[in-house]
Amino acid sequence: MELQEGDKVDLIIGVQTALGYTVLINETYEGLLYNNEVFSDVEEGMKTYGYIKKIREDEKIDVSLRPQGFKNVIDEDVEKILRKLEEKGPLMLTDKSSPEAIKFRLQMSKKAFKRAVGSLYKQRKIQIFEDRIELIKKN
Repeated sequence: MELQEGDKVDLIIGVQTALGYTVLINETYEGLLYNNEVFSDVEEGMKTYGYIKKIREDEKIDVSLRPQGFKNVIDEDVEKILRKLEEKGPLMLTDKSSPEAIKFRLQMSKKAFKRAVGSLYKQRKIQIFEDRIELIKKN
């Protein structure tokens, strides 16, 4: 098998099972995209790209729609939150918001949201209030 963990691959979404979606990887290998890894709409037959998350001992392959590793995804999440704040103003989400609300508004997990907000806060780009997040206005 010429695939390695972390590789970017072409995916064709298959049927949804109790665990997630079956996928065809590079039109050759079968894999699984777990339900808890899906933060955007996917449907059977859809072509997209993804990343090899894990190749198990039984040669089954787990995939993700996002690159693996903190450094690879944090910048993408930070940019997404910054764009939303710039386009729409205050974001009515906090670390107390439900995972469903975060997924609905930003198509990301609560964990990813909290990491990105933490990074923006450390960079002094946002202000966190009890009920919302706002960009810090530059004078």
